[in-house]
Amino acid sequence: MRWAVLGGGHWGTGLAVYLRRQGCAVQLWGRCAERLPCQSARADLFPIFPQCARPEGLCCTTDLAGAVHDCAGIVLAVPSHALRDLLTRLRPCLPSSALLVLASKGLETRSALRLDQVVREILPGAPLVVLSGPSFAHDLVLGKPLAMTAAAADMTHARRVAEVFGSAQMRVYTSDDVAGVCLGGAIKNVLAIAAGISDGLENGDSARAALITRGMAELHRLGTALGGRTETFMGLTGAGDLILTASSNLSRNRRVGVGLGRGLDLEAVLGEIGEEAEGVRTAQTLFRLAQRLCVDMPITEQVYRVLFAGAAPRAASDVLMRRALRSELHVPVRQRGLDDESAV
Repeated sequence: MRWAVLGGGHWGTGLAVYLRRQGCAVQLWGRCAERLPCQSARADLFPIFPQCARPEGLCCTTDLAGAVHDCAGIVLAVPSHALRDLLTRLRPCLPSSALLVLASKGLETRSALRLDQVVREILPGAPLVVLSGPSFAHDLVLGKPLAMTAAAADMTHARRVAEVFGSAQMRVYTSDDVAGVCLGGAIKNVLAIAAGISDGLENGDSARAALITRGMAELHRLGTALGGRTETFMGLTGAGDLILTASSNLSRNRRVGVGLGRGLDLEAVLGEIGEEAEGVRTAQTLFRLAQRLCVDMPITEQVYRVLFAGAAPRAASDVLMRRALRSELHVPVRQRGLDDESAV
């Protein structure tokens, strides 16, 4: 079975390596040849994973049409801000029977659309599955066990992806809650920045646990307002992904927060990390969505203010601690509702 993975970063490379180990013929596409891990003089995955051997038969290319030619499946693994341009370029060369697997997380900044909605807007007839869950590319490449969710409107497609990706290393569950799976993967990145800020301020483990828990309440409030389901947000792509991203040093979003909490400015932190941190872009979009829908998201608001409004991390932490007392089960009443498609 021939597959293409579009996106030569850590996640795209990890998925390409995994599919090759699954016995698929794999073309890994990226924009820059020097960033792709198929340099002929080396037998490893340099520069992405120089400590890992390159699977025999893994092919890399910068030719998009050649990468997707005659493919049974195409994995989309580019950053959220690059997805629309990639899909536009992909449209004239997309094989008519190819199954699209969206493995990117985030929201489109300008439109606030979920990424699956961006795909549907540009490639409306293509079968689409969203693959998401608590997973790091590092763990995937090293062969460590993990679990993910394949979500699709057509469960036949979701089951097909589960069969291709499922193995003794990766357990794949299926779902028809595409909105919930996409939203969980986007919202958790902003909350991971908050957890990182708390750790950078040396607030302690108890504070991180409180932020993750109250962050889950925010994720659920906005996610259900935008059409996702409660059970999804309590599962792998909600609670599971949030716990991983907010607590692991491998998380780029958490590392952004740690740097900010330690007094570095955003530009310095991102320069030090040297990779995309989706939560930075998503924070601005989530803050505006929450305001539009009148959904109470105090943690997200403070992350936005630290990133874009000049708020000091310590002051933002104090604002959260000094909020008016209330019942833990209190859920603010939404003043205005929008249906799933028009809300994002």
